[in-house]
Amino acid sequence: MRPTAKFSISFGLVTIPVAAYNATDSSASVSFVRIHTADGGRVRNQPVCSLEGVEISPDEIGRGYKPGDGDTVVPLSDEDLDALPLPTAKTLTILAFVAGGDIDPLQMGKGYYLGIDSPAAAKPYVLLREAMERHQRVGLGKIALHGRETLAMIRPMEGALVMQVLLWPHQIRPMDGVLPERQAEVAPNEVSAAEALMDSFGELSEDDLHDHYREALEEIVAAKLAHREPEFPAGEEQPAGQVMDLMAALQDSVRAAKRSRGEDEEAEPRSDRTAKKSATKKTAAKKATATKSASATTSKTAAKKTAAAKKTASRGGRRAG
Repeated sequence: MRPTAKFSISFGLVTIPVAAYNATDSSASVSFVRIHTADGGRVRNQPVCSLEGVEISPDEIGRGYKPGDGDTVVPLSDEDLDALPLPTAKTLTILAFVAGGDIDPLQMGKGYYLGIDSPAAAKPYVLLREAMERHQRVGLGKIALHGRETLAMIRPMEGALVMQVLLWPHQIRPMDGVLPERQAEVAPNEVSAAEALMDSFGELSEDDLHDHYREALEEIVAAKLAHREPEFPAGEEQPAGQVMDLMAALQDSVRAAKRSRGEDEEAEPRSDRTAKKSATKKTAAKKATATKSASATTSKTAAKKTAAAKKTASRGGRRAG
């Protein structure tokens, strides 16, 4: 891999020169080109000058910035951007170390692998990685990438350091109008049934992490080129329509999940087993309490009878004398 950027990580007075490599491959995803539906011709985006109406070559294209809502555009050269007084232009300064769970997943953007850019960086690189692993923290800082300053998170992963670009907090939209005006209420037994369904899902399989959509699309393309019908493996049809009985749907889902893994459908969900165990314990406790009460009552009755018999015997002895 070729690095996309080179900079230094500033960790207090420690400086670590690193090279950043793209951690993701967008070319592996499905992409389409635009065509003219009448004849199949490609529709391309041509760079055209809005003033002259002519196509512009790539070496004539530069950067510009609109300072307001008007039409004014201020040209900016590479020299202008290099002259910006930004310490983050060539250095990622770590500002804080926080728990990874404190980072909102909505802020996470593109990821980069970070490798050392010089032999002298090896020891501080390993030091920072192991310190974060032992402290269970991630580093937060700022870095200028591709002409823009951005937040960044550094974390250890499989013996390396990984940088995750983060959105600024103001780039996360509020949830106005997303939540319903009136919250729905769920019963405790419905939550227990949902938990049982979650337990029935099991582990992710290798097939779950496979891009079936891409394969299906390639089959359609191959079928069109060969002038034949596409051939797809028969799959289980997913139920559709509005769910009216939530509990029944949850229970049916648990049974379907067990069938898909070849498990015993008669096996009870963990929540049901727990509830039955609890009920059994309560019943046993009640029976034990009842047994103790009956035993105590029997003992008291026997004691009364014994005392009465002794009194009777004593009276009989005195009369005989």
